[in-house]
Amino acid sequence: MPTYYLACDLGAESGRLMLGTLADGKISLEELHRFPNGPVKTSGALHWNIESLFNELKVALTKAAAKNLPIASISTDSWGVDYVLYDERGLVLPPVWCYRDSRTAGGVENVKSKVDWSTIYAETGIQFMALNTLYQLAAEDPKQLARAKTLLLIGDAFNFFLSGVARNEVSIASTTQLYNPITETWSKKLLSVLNLREDLFAPICDSGTRLGPMKKNLCKETGMAEIEVIATCSHDTGAAVAAIPASGENWAYLSSGTWSLMGVEWPQPVINEQSRSMGFTNEIGCGNTVRLLKNIVGLWIVQECRRQWTREGKKYDYATMEKMATDSPALVTLINPDDPRFLSPDDMPRKIAEFCKETNQPAPATHGAYVRCIYESLALFYRLTMRRLERLTDRKMERLHIVGGGSQAGLLNQLTANALNLPVLAGPTECTALGNILVQAMALGHIDSHETAREIVRNSFDLKTFTPQDSAQWDAAAKRFEILVS
Repeated sequence: MPTYYLACDLGAESGRLMLGTLADGKISLEELHRFPNGPVKTSGALHWNIESLFNELKVALTKAAAKNLPIASISTDSWGVDYVLYDERGLVLPPVWCYRDSRTAGGVENVKSKVDWSTIYAETGIQFMALNTLYQLAAEDPKQLARAKTLLLIGDAFNFFLSGVARNEVSIASTTQLYNPITETWSKKLLSVLNLREDLFAPICDSGTRLGPMKKNLCKETGMAEIEVIATCSHDTGAAVAAIPASGENWAYLSSGTWSLMGVEWPQPVINEQSRSMGFTNEIGCGNTVRLLKNIVGLWIVQECRRQWTREGKKYDYATMEKMATDSPALVTLINPDDPRFLSPDDMPRKIAEFCKETNQPAPATHGAYVRCIYESLALFYRLTMRRLERLTDRKMERLHIVGGGSQAGLLNQLTANALNLPVLAGPTECTALGNILVQAMALGHIDSHETAREIVRNSFDLKTFTPQDSAQWDAAAKRFEILVS
């Protein structure tokens, strides 16, 4: 008999409710409801409309109930670092800030005045990013923090909405730069230095924790049965890595989407001066493994170019943009995707042109050339990141698994294989929802191990292999690129 699960998968551009069906050693997905998401600008500040997202989830649950299927459980995954504050009654204390809001710069300065960077990294193993929860909370209104009783990360806020049980699951807790992966607790040192109450943070739970039945009032409103709510991997990258169809050793992964997250699954944290200077992060994954990875600004740069061109009256779909890039000359102009200017929204082509002028390169001549420039620069940044991963782990990687929406970008995948001089295996696209569902199945005892879960993914989806080409040309480009990022 098939078993059924629901995954609420929240992204910074859209959210959706996915139905997963596990039968005969294979898994399939069906999208039941998709809804738009994005930061809302109010008086110049960027917030999330959390109540609207909760309401969309109720619409989605009503559609799921109409299927009349014996659904076993549900869980939510989301992007990391952002949080929701609740008052004593369990009601949201608005606003819910977006990590891209400029207030984080003040938070960084506030933290710097109280604790040095080496201490923060030694406590958390998390790379510096101004958007991390640590800096967001340092920019938060003290009166708001005093009013708040509980803090939940975004994915866990949705699990709380479903179950009424407040827990911060470890994979998303580890993105905050307030979690200590050695002690496996919130960092008492950082909380004390920043004068943050430990009881503000909901308790940490393991991936695959059963939270209890869906709330009765929510079931009544949507027509859902009292299915189980599970905290799987509440962080979308943690969920995606859980479903990577890899076997054996000596493989790395790239979760490719708005962000590119490139790393390896490792048995313990790697926290030393070398990992700190290279900007590597230690996030927790399924089964308390460590996701030793680098956060890289990914397809966000392409997405922002597309938005700007739409504003200018040129509306392209992504397939058209890829064709335009394919037809453009190779390796003419390169950018450093890690440059801070590319983090913020608005007129990305102008920012690229400014970078080119500052580095004595010609600005891309066409829209296709802009896309090709971004793709090639990302591929070369992946190469640099892979070499550093190999040094940190003392292990030579033999292949790269690319999952997520970016696994559909055939040109980028080929350029990545070329740059790395390694085979690239692309797919599945929906690894985040798959990981969410597979961890649910493991929590309920429907799958006996993580290895079995990955075997199910391999049996269920065809992967596309990209073989490296033009290695000498890419070796030369890598030398140019290293000068740009040095």
